[in-house]
Amino acid sequence: MKLKNQVAALAMSAFAFAGMNLAHAADLPTFKLEMNDGKLNPARIEVPAGQRIKIEVHNVGKGAAEFESVQLRKEKVLAPGADSFVVIAPLDPGEYKFFDDFHQSAQGVIVAK
Repeated sequence: MKLKNQVAALAMSAFAFAGMNLAHAADLPTFKLEMNDGKLNPARIEVPAGQRIKIEVHNVGKGAAEFESVQLRKEKVLAPGADSFVVIAPLDPGEYKFFDDFHQSAQGVIVAK
């Protein structure tokens, strides 16, 4: 019986921790990005430097899209019509490139000020 109680307590702790992470992501400054078959809207996203941010990525195109930034070490593949997000650690002032890996000509930049 004692083991069951410990397992239940551990499971509850894991759920509480996951809930805290979701709550923190919801409180972040949020920026929207639409990917549409090789077009990025906006292609330039200005964000506050020194603060975690969230970018909501929406694939409104008919084909797959992939938000990718080598500098930020982020990748997110989205099926047509899918929505997701990436959380980015506090950035130093500067420019950080991103692109749609399925449409190499779709290039964008995040500008931290």
